[in-house]
Amino acid sequence: MIKLFIGAKGSGKTKTLIELVNNAANTSKGSVVCIEKGDKLRFDITSKARLIDTDYYNVKDASKLTGFIAGILASNSDITDIFVDSSLKICGNDVAAFEVLLKDLDVIAKDVNLVMTVSIATDVCPDSIKAYT
Repeated sequence: MIKLFIGAKGSGKTKTLIELVNNAANTSKGSVVCIEKGDKLRFDITSKARLIDTDYYNVKDASKLTGFIAGILASNSDITDIFVDSSLKICGNDVAAFEVLLKDLDVIAKDVNLVMTVSIATDVCPDSIKAYT
């Protein structure tokens, strides 16, 4: 299941994501993963969740992010939740490629709660992306 938090920069998406990650890490019977661009969340995310910086692994577009998430899922069948902050930014702000990413992740992450933040104004956001809100 994919859930997106869409809004302009500064609208509180990351704060909501941090709360969700920490709650999931405290209640999940499996593993919780949080993917971010950079290392700005390292002091906000509980150590019970695995925090991964995409910059460290050179993930800079939608196809690499799809493969990265697929690899994480393939390496651990115990993952219950994956959270991705700044997902569109990780994808180079390529909206068309992000739409393809969502379709691909919809197939491979159907048994996992996948929550992503997307910095895009709701009035210019395509309906195909809004469908995941």
